[in-house]
Amino acid sequence: MKKIYFAFVIVALAGCAGPDYDIIIRGGTVYDGSGSPPVVADVGVIADTIAFIGDLANKKGQMEIDATEKAVAPGFINMLSWANVSLIYDGRSQSDIRQGVTLEVLGEGTSMGPWSDEMKKQNLENQGDITYNIEWTTLGEYLQHMEDRGVSTNLASFVGNGTLRRYVIGYDNREATADELEQMKELLEVAMQEGAVGLSSSLLYAPSRYADTGELTELSKVASKHGGMYISHIRSEGEELFESIEELITISREAQIPAEVYHLKASGEKNWWKMDSVFLMIEQAREEGLQITADMYTYPASSTGLHVQLPDWVREGGVEATIERLANPDLRERILNDIEFEHSPDKILLVGFKNPALRIHLGKRLSEVSVELGKSPAEAMMDLIVEDDSRIQVVYFSMSDENIGKKIQQPWMSFCSDAGSYSAEGIFLKQSTHPRAYGSFVRVLGKYSRDMQLFPLEEAIRRLTSFPAENLKLKRRGQLKSGYYADVVVFDPAIVRDNATFEEPHQYAEGVIHVFVNGVQVLKDGEHTGAKPGRFVKGPGYVRSP
Repeated sequence: MKKIYFAFVIVALAGCAGPDYDIIIRGGTVYDGSGSPPVVADVGVIADTIAFIGDLANKKGQMEIDATEKAVAPGFINMLSWANVSLIYDGRSQSDIRQGVTLEVLGEGTSMGPWSDEMKKQNLENQGDITYNIEWTTLGEYLQHMEDRGVSTNLASFVGNGTLRRYVIGYDNREATADELEQMKELLEVAMQEGAVGLSSSLLYAPSRYADTGELTELSKVASKHGGMYISHIRSEGEELFESIEELITISREAQIPAEVYHLKASGEKNWWKMDSVFLMIEQAREEGLQITADMYTYPASSTGLHVQLPDWVREGGVEATIERLANPDLRERILNDIEFEHSPDKILLVGFKNPALRIHLGKRLSEVSVELGKSPAEAMMDLIVEDDSRIQVVYFSMSDENIGKKIQQPWMSFCSDAGSYSAEGIFLKQSTHPRAYGSFVRVLGKYSRDMQLFPLEEAIRRLTSFPAENLKLKRRGQLKSGYYADVVVFDPAIVRDNATFEEPHQYAEGVIHVFVNGVQVLKDGEHTGAKPGRFVKGPGYVRSP
């Protein structure tokens, strides 16, 4: 009788056993991120980690998702994100999450630390629609602050050489002294130990552009020592494109550091022919053993400040000094005489104003607005920048669709948005933006892989996931693999597509169904859950504080 009783208890306990996994994604076509052909399999997740990929028919999950005929992939990596401020206001990161992005890499030339007291003061004075308290000093403190307050995507960041220069030198256009260079190296050393993924530069803009090759090389040696990467918005994407690519290759060679070109392009029709030669330069450097890579956004138009159309001497010292010169009547004629538009005013779309009164011009070309104001395009540009008290965000229609197709097929190319991550609601609708904020990644899957068949889907996913993760030397990210963090995207490859346009950019992408970040569901049936499980993803040089 006693034996029968114990047998009953054992059977009862077995019947009451809890789930084997927190999440099981069943029957999906699994693209593991390696570039290998996909397999139909189940994915089991326990806590924040992928625990098993294979047949889980006899296992139970606390949450189960039917992914039949859907693609299951690692979360995508945005190699150049400007979500550092937009996520302070709205941590949901909707425009990227709805494309499957689970990691935002910040810090193009400037970064959210290290900041001096004077830099904090200037930042507070120059805030626009989004205002916020500055509760950090170092870059690591900012990234930890964002994790603590809650974000839906993971975050990583480069240290901007422009930020290091502002901290030590300000906006002076001169060579750094030996002592100043040493101070910048010390600041970079701290940031790398805090978890930064490398050094960045943005050599079109002050004060980053005032650094010469030698200074950038010496700083890159510090990043290299900690396993980091050098990544650059190169000095010229037009007339001096070849020289600018060669500078990046030289820094890589001399500092013994992997190097990446931010948003690679040949800007301006007269420069489009150069792209094939740039490919050759990069391939030759890679054959030499240098780890040279690039990233891109998937549109034939760029976006930056209107002020870059001004002469170099007018832009000396940064945007604030530029506006002071433009407002000086004694300099007006000289400035007008020196303006030579790199891009025709009819190819310049106005998308961002600080001054609400000027937002009547959003979505118009500079040529249109100049006619409305009864001024020449140069006069209109100068007056708008002064009245807005900002650089004014614009879109430049400057690239070739043919080159986009060529670039996207390069095996060393990853992807970025070069934009903030927004919600199509509220404060974000006060401004226009570039459609790349809402569509740059799903275009890789939809337009370029499925529709144009420029590469198979497994290759598209590799370059959205494991490839950038390996370049950044991130641990346990970028693949669907047992023991890796559960950053997972489920999408429908038959319908995934972008909806954002230059005329109406605030439109979410379609076809991404579920997104998990660190094992927490952030997107469910195409709608945001409100969860904010994102973490500060630390680079290879991270040293845990005692």
